[in-house]
Amino acid sequence: MMTYAHTTVLISEAVTQMVHSPSGIYLDGTFGRGGHSAAVLGALSPAGRLIGVDRDPSAVAVGNTWTDPRFTMVHSAFSEMSAQLAALSIPQLDGILLDLGVSSPQLDEAQRGFSFNKDAPLDMRMDTSCGQTAAEFVASASEAELTRVIHEYGEERNAARIAAHIVARRASQPIATTGQLAQLVEGAVKARKYGFHPATLTFQAIRIHVNQELAELESALSQAQACLGHGGRLAIISFHSLEDRRVKQAFRPAPVTAALRHLPRQEALHPWKEIARIKPSEAECKANPRARSAVLRVAVRQVSEAQS
Repeated sequence: MMTYAHTTVLISEAVTQMVHSPSGIYLDGTFGRGGHSAAVLGALSPAGRLIGVDRDPSAVAVGNTWTDPRFTMVHSAFSEMSAQLAALSIPQLDGILLDLGVSSPQLDEAQRGFSFNKDAPLDMRMDTSCGQTAAEFVASASEAELTRVIHEYGEERNAARIAAHIVARRASQPIATTGQLAQLVEGAVKARKYGFHPATLTFQAIRIHVNQELAELESALSQAQACLGHGGRLAIISFHSLEDRRVKQAFRPAPVTAALRHLPRQEALHPWKEIARIKPSEAECKANPRARSAVLRVAVRQVSEAQS
């Protein structure tokens, strides 16, 4: 079985910010190849515990080889963290880490269909054991739906044109591979800045849709409030504005309305207090170009007296 290198982004910063109690219980919701998890275990005492979660069977296979008694591997989406903690009889966590988006091994393994650099089956599923593939979506979605997805999730200004080209092409020939889709988009989008492949935003959009990445994130943000105890920390690394915007909005206190103004201070308390926003250093970006767009946000869970 071929192995793929993965350089973990913001590893020291994320672990330092999240692990505030070495004997606590933590969850890495995006285990990947274990970079962050290994660093978390290195920061924990013998009494600490780490739950590794990933929906990618390849990542789960790696986690299942770990023998550290403080570590438990779970095959699941991080949006199901509440149910997984209940199954493990864990009432609350001290910290949660989410490293969003696609991982380097997923990009580098051509057969996964995430990248247009090599021609391969158009799959794009993070969990290859279930769900609709990108090829199935491209084959069945209406032109209006294709336009919406490419525009909304790719922020692609040529979404309608690309969608029209997809519908016209599939009428005579199935779009079954990454190379076919990339070539089609390249024909529809003539002008692009140097070094930026014309299909980049379309591939991002379809991947986000197939994996329901933004819905997964919003569900996790909601569940994290119940899963973390008072003072627990939620650390999220995002790689594009669609993700970071949702994290920023979740961490931002709501405007103080007249109704809130009459509540006791502890009852009106916002559930999150953002304590850090960190970008990779120049040295990290130079060593790992994929880190350039990363943003780490960390918030502390605040629990009012009315909630406790």
